[in-house]
Amino acid sequence: MTSPAVADGYRLVDGPPPVDDYLVIRERSGLSPRRRDQAEAAVRGSWAAKHVVEESSGTPVAMGRVLGDGGWYFHIVDMATLPEHQRRGLGAAVMAALLADIRSSAPPGAYVNLLADPPGRALYLAHGFTDTAPYSIGMARLV
Repeated sequence: MTSPAVADGYRLVDGPPPVDDYLVIRERSGLSPRRRDQAEAAVRGSWAAKHVVEESSGTPVAMGRVLGDGGWYFHIVDMATLPEHQRRGLGAAVMAALLADIRSSAPPGAYVNLLADPPGRALYLAHGFTDTAPYSIGMARLV
């Protein structure tokens, strides 16, 4: 399978970024900060993950992960790009690669979902996601 195109000067990498970079990308891109133990469990528990590295510095600058059971449910999470690297198609490349992984491994009819915060909605719509309301709505609970 061919990797989705990524902007010049960047490289798409299979797998999550290192934990320290994962934490930095989350926080600097506006996602809620997490503790190191949470990040370690998160990257270890991914069904699939991709990240983008800036070639000149070797720094991870964008990422995304999939949580899933490998058969029916796939939930896309942690889609994030460092602010200074946004608007270069890096998020689109990560999303395309994650969806390609799902298409190549999941049975037909698999359910792929995500929670769409305002900054990512245009990206998700461009990749075929649609609003599920009023049929279903996202719900959450902290423990």
